[in-house]
Amino acid sequence: MIYLIGYRGCGKSTVGRELAARLGWRFLDADSVLEDVADKTIAQIFATEGETAFRDLETQVLRDLTTKPKHVIATGGGVVLRAENRERLMANGYVAWLDATPELVWPRIQTDPLTAERRPTLTTGGFREVVELMAAREPLYRMTAHARFDAAASPDAIANAILVAWSGFTTSPSSFGASGSSFSG
Repeated sequence: MIYLIGYRGCGKSTVGRELAARLGWRFLDADSVLEDVADKTIAQIFATEGETAFRDLETQVLRDLTTKPKHVIATGGGVVLRAENRERLMANGYVAWLDATPELVWPRIQTDPLTAERRPTLTTGGFREVVELMAAREPLYRMTAHARFDAAASPDAIANAILVAWSGFTTSPSSFGASGSSFSG
């Protein structure tokens, strides 16, 4: 299993599809699976049930996904907020963090049609909120990931780097730890 973590708009789904194709594995977007299970968009869940209910469902979906062999999973940007999720990710596969700057993800979020129709809206301040959320989550991404990859690189370059790092992990997991290596395209 390979899990991709990182903030919304960092390229997890794009890179995940590329990795799965190269490995001959299946790709799953955890947010899409969650929406299928709930029969609602994430934005609808946030609006009608609140963030706690969403995070509970996210944890349940992650439990199910971690039992699937030979999958590349793009996780939701906030999956690392719960210790149980961080532990589950680290214990069940290779965790690659796609690290991006707010300046990189902000235009992607604004131009992504799925963001407007499926994702919860930013609550307080657009770009400023992205900066704040990314800063708050950064230590959680760092402690969860086996390696960090610069999301500013091309999807092809990121997939190559992840495959190289994952190959080393599968042959010698003791040589990696949280943020065990880094790739900057």
